[in-house]
Amino acid sequence: MSQPVVVFDHVWKKFRRGERHDTMRDAISGWIKKPFRRQNPDVLREQEFWVLQDVSFEVRPGEALGIIGPNGAGKSTALKLLTRILRPTKGRGFTRGRVGALIEVSSGFHNDLTGRENLYLQGAILGMTREEVSRKMEAIVEFAGISEFIDTPVKRYSSGMNARLGFAIAAHIDPEVLIIDEVLAVGDAAFQQKCYQRMEEFRRSGVAIVLVSHNMQVVVSLCDRALLLRRGRPPLLSSVGDVAALYSSIGENAVDARVSVRSCTLSRRGESVAISDVIDPSTPLTLDLRVAVNADLPRTRIDFEVVRHDGLVIFNGTSASERDAALHLRPGEELTIRIDFAANVLRGTYRISLHLIDTHRLWDHIDISGLASFVVHETTRKIGCAELNPQYELHVVPSTGSVASGTVGV
Repeated sequence: MSQPVVVFDHVWKKFRRGERHDTMRDAISGWIKKPFRRQNPDVLREQEFWVLQDVSFEVRPGEALGIIGPNGAGKSTALKLLTRILRPTKGRGFTRGRVGALIEVSSGFHNDLTGRENLYLQGAILGMTREEVSRKMEAIVEFAGISEFIDTPVKRYSSGMNARLGFAIAAHIDPEVLIIDEVLAVGDAAFQQKCYQRMEEFRRSGVAIVLVSHNMQVVVSLCDRALLLRRGRPPLLSSVGDVAALYSSIGENAVDARVSVRSCTLSRRGESVAISDVIDPSTPLTLDLRVAVNADLPRTRIDFEVVRHDGLVIFNGTSASERDAALHLRPGEELTIRIDFAANVLRGTYRISLHLIDTHRLWDHIDISGLASFVVHETTRKIGCAELNPQYELHVVPSTGSVASGTVGV
């Protein structure tokens, strides 16, 4: 087995609230202000807090690791520790070989220099010679798609143009390790797709990739494993399917005090074990839920909602029509809910929520969010959000006049 080229070995990192810590200049200033005495790194002093606690992972050539988690969990901090922008409080993190890193939009760019001049500057930062940048300049500019603005100062660029330029140079240094933060989210969809295709090419050629992203479909499609970071909880490193399915869970969400969730299971229909991997489009699923009622909830209607990772509401419906009798829930009762549905959606991560609503609107509705999630992955569909189960009928009429036909189901 090949030697790992990215190593994160039992890394801990703490910050002090109100302390600047983003640059070496800030760190030097902080050292000067501190008394010259040894401090115990395990002790949290006033206003200090742990951003990362005992995080470990390795990435070998040709592997891709996705780092996911809510805002503030330490994802970007982990990348800054890998690229030595920051120093760990305990442990060590390092890379081997040439590293292409894109941590922040326009990182390393000088606002008063043109895009072309910044390519030479950024190339030097990434270890390229001036001759190497000149040789690859045309390809870099073509990839970025901003040739008409390449001799314009980057202070005139939009955030998307900065991201294009930054990724283009990082993608042309022939890296052995590629480290990417969620900066591609500012680019347009076509450029994002180009970047993801380039990362897949890198992976096939043996480049190790570490990717921070909130786009779970990108993580599932590109990565072998995923690291889930959650503040105040141990990190979880496992297969990308397992981690993506666990990302959204009831434990991450507060439930209204008027109800308590006793249990919740999302499984393939006919099975009792919760799904723990990615599923195919149209997979039949069952949501089983037990809710304890803690308050009087007359005239209750249950709404079922499925939302994609980007916030698009895929489905919102109710089991009751206007003529159906609503439920009258009383304290001490338990409501059991079973919902059978088909995942007629395309690639993406989907979260399930329920809403308890008063049909007369006299009490505030109750949101039970993040009950479960599922990840759909497929290879034959290109884009979209719904599974239409198309049947393609193709006919070719040869020059002889006879008809050759075929029916294709995908």
